[in-house]
Amino acid sequence: QVQLVESGGGLVQTGGSLRLSCAASLRTFSYYTMGWFRQAPGKEREFVAAFSWSGGSTYYADSVKGRFTISRDNPKKTVYLQIDSLKPEDTAVYYCAAGRRPYGDTVVVGTEYDYWGQGTQVTVSS
Repeated sequence: QVQLVESGGGLVQTGGSLRLSCAASLRTFSYYTMGWFRQAPGKEREFVAAFSWSGGSTYYADSVKGRFTISRDNPKKTVYLQIDSLKPEDTAVYYCAAGRRPYGDTVVVGTEYDYWGQGTQVTVSS
């Protein structure tokens, strides 16, 4: 059974930083595109960032470019999301996702991913 387990969320002040981690039990982790999505209360889930398995390309939502950095450690089967300069509007549950299909334009499409974690809460106080 595939599991994605996120960690690293918490309560931080505006301008602070967090590092989210997602440990995956995927046997062939290096062949999966890994993505981060988030869902704020009363809002739809939205794409945040992705790290393609092919070519090592990274993708970011416009709202987080320059503040968020996605990285992955294939031997550890872990993907990270470094979040800097946090804003109150970043408050959300952050989800990790894994998929073989997402690439290029499709990395932003949640339904292209095969597996999801349970989420980790990030709360930014003003």
